[in-house]
Amino acid sequence: MKLLLASQSPRRKELLSSLGFEFEVVKIDCEEIIPEHINIENAAAYLAELKADAFRSLTADEVLLTADTVVAIDQQILGKPTDETDACNMLRSLSGRTHQVYTGITIKTADKTFTETDVADVTFDEITDEEIQYYIQKYKPFDKAGSYGIQEWLGMAKIKSLTGSFYTIMGLPTHLVYKILKEVYII
Repeated sequence: MKLLLASQSPRRKELLSSLGFEFEVVKIDCEEIIPEHINIENAAAYLAELKADAFRSLTADEVLLTADTVVAIDQQILGKPTDETDACNMLRSLSGRTHQVYTGITIKTADKTFTETDVADVTFDEITDEEIQYYIQKYKPFDKAGSYGIQEWLGMAKIKSLTGSFYTIMGLPTHLVYKILKEVYII
């Protein structure tokens, strides 16, 4: 079976490769809009399925993997920041508090679709405005939900605790990917 990864995320590419999979990166164009009736807990899975459904038809020997990550606090989704001010505001809202990170995946073959979501709770220590500015200037987290990457300086310096999978927070619940790909006989 030929594995197709529909993600431009360098983190997802790294994680899937580290799991031992060979894959081809493909591009999907779809508008990622979450309808108002979707619960936050289901938003990441909804987006992963939306991407999978937007892809061309699969051949019998192809498997498609799509994913999406949603960061939420106080029943509000923090997407990718639009600019530096937005990133600062997001990080201030996460400072000293616990938030949730949901990563949804869809694995699709020509005749089956598997969608699952994993969630992790992340608690940050207090983050000063100087630390926020340093992080944004040095790491430019504009491609990351919630304006941070757990594997970068802010994650190393300020995450006090987490419950759940580190890799879910990084953007790909590797344990679920492995389990489902094993079920569809790619390994």
